[in-house]
Amino acid sequence: MRTAVIDIGTNTLLLLVVEPHDGRLEPVVDLCRFGRLGKGLDATGSLAPDAIAKSLEICREYRKVMDELGVGAPIVIATQAMREAKNAVDFVPEAEAILRAKIEVIGGKREAELASIAVARTFPDLAGTPYVVVDVGGGSTELITPTSAVSVPIGAVRLTERHLKSDPPTVAQIAALDTDIANHLAPLDVPHGVPLVGTAGTATTIAAIKLGLQHYDPEAVTGLRIAPDALDALLIRLFSVTTAERKLIPGMEPQRADVIAAGVAIYARAIARVGAPVMIACDRGIRWGIAYERVG
Repeated sequence: MRTAVIDIGTNTLLLLVVEPHDGRLEPVVDLCRFGRLGKGLDATGSLAPDAIAKSLEICREYRKVMDELGVGAPIVIATQAMREAKNAVDFVPEAEAILRAKIEVIGGKREAELASIAVARTFPDLAGTPYVVVDVGGGSTELITPTSAVSVPIGAVRLTERHLKSDPPTVAQIAALDTDIANHLAPLDVPHGVPLVGTAGTATTIAAIKLGLQHYDPEAVTGLRIAPDALDALLIRLFSVTTAERKLIPGMEPQRADVIAAGVAIYARAIARVGAPVMIACDRGIRWGIAYERVG
C-alpha cells in the first residue's frame, strides 16, 4: 500500500510516495519543486501572490502524480511560512481542495522531532552515540540532540533577503549575516565535539557539490562526510561569485543558487558552535520522518 507525504516549506514543496518492501520503506516518487512561498515574508509578513500561484501549480502537479500512482489522500504538512504568514488563508483552502487533503501546520519542535526520526532510521549505527541534527530550511533552522529540540527563525531564504542584497554580497553584508546567525545560536544548549548531521536541501546541495554530481543521487549524498574546513572553503567560494556563476557549479540546484550561501553560512556557524569534527549529509528529512512514523 502506497503512502504519500507532502512537505510545504518556505522554499520548496516536496512529494514523497513510499511503499513497504521486505521490511523497509522504498521511495516510489521523491520530488522537489521550488514554490518559494517565503519570498518577501520576512519583510512583509505575507505570502506573495506570485509565490502562492506557483505553489498552487505545484500542488496540481503533485495531485496528478498521485492520481497516476493510485494514491488517495496524502499526509500534508506545512512549516515556517505557514506558521508566520498573516494571509495563509489565501493559500491553504485552495491547496487543500487541489490536494484533496487537509494541511497540518506543524510547530518548530514537531518539525525537529520529525527530522530526528528520519535521521535515527537512516543511520541506525549512530544509536547510542551523541550527535546533533541540524535542519536548515528556507525560514527556520531546527537543532536536535538526544535530549532537546529547538527551532530558531533563521533560514536560507529569510537571511538572504534580510542581509545579502548585493550579488555577490559585500563584506559588510556577510558580516551582518554572520552576526545574525551567531546571535541566534549562542544561547542554545548543545553538546560539544560531536558529529553534526545535516538534513534538508542546503545540506544535500553541499554534499552534491562536494561530489560534483551532474545528476542528483540521494543514495550518494546520504552518509557523505564533510570536514569543517571543506565547508568553510565552499562558503568563501559562494560568497565570492554571483548567482549566475553559482548556477554553473557542478552539483548546484539552479533554483537554490540565490539563497545557498546563507544556508551554508548557517551550517558553517552551527558546526563552529558545536565544535563538530564532521558534518554528515542526510537526504531523508521531515517528509521521511512522517513516513516512518505513519507507516512504520
